[in-house]
Amino acid sequence: MPLAWMLLAAFKGQKEVFTGPLIPETWVWQNFVEAWNGAPFGRYLFNSVLVSVVTTVSVVLTSALAAYAFARMQFPGRQPLFLFALGTLMIPGDVLLIPNFITVREFGWVNSYPALIVPFAASAFGVFLLRQAFLRTPVELEEAARLDGATPLQFLFRILLPVNAPALSALGVLTFLASWNALVWPLVATSRDEFRTVQVGLASFSNLEGSNLPVVMAATVIVVAPVLIVYALAQKWFIESAAATGLKG
Repeated sequence: MPLAWMLLAAFKGQKEVFTGPLIPETWVWQNFVEAWNGAPFGRYLFNSVLVSVVTTVSVVLTSALAAYAFARMQFPGRQPLFLFALGTLMIPGDVLLIPNFITVREFGWVNSYPALIVPFAASAFGVFLLRQAFLRTPVELEEAARLDGATPLQFLFRILLPVNAPALSALGVLTFLASWNALVWPLVATSRDEFRTVQVGLASFSNLEGSNLPVVMAATVIVVAPVLIVYALAQKWFIESAAATGLKG
């Protein structure tokens, strides 16, 4: 219902949004034009797509490599290291804001894409999710690959990852959504329009156009639409991964 109200309100007039029926009597498409021209949403969308895609690819790659090591390789301290990685999940993200900002400032990355990407290029949750999936893959596949002369990396990228495509897709969707919806860190790490993401841009736009609710709702629809499309396309893989890895909640 909130999503339906948001979508319908985006097509209403200024007076009708408060007193009119749920379905607009007159569909005002001009709200989207005013929202698009009221702020550089094209730039915001480009920044969010770039940051979200690069972050997702980085998380999937680093998580796959680490998960393979924890699931298939034998080395001293494997279990303590894995428990240490899981322990980082208990650290609230807000606690890391100041240390991360000091780090990116020392590197000179404030108001840059690396500041939005590098701190989130790895994920302990991603390592856990893929490790659980890799442990369920039959060991016989790896033994057969070794007999055929495949190296560990060849087995990982040619056999293990394709077999566990649902888990990879689920991790990719979760990472993309988290990166797309991020607000606090992009607000802290950037202060110029050319590096702002859609969430920061929408918050700024809402403060400026707060009295014009239909235009604000139109801008919100522009920001939310890509996320809904991505989730709708990947929903099947996400459900398959949850069933295969035992992820609940």
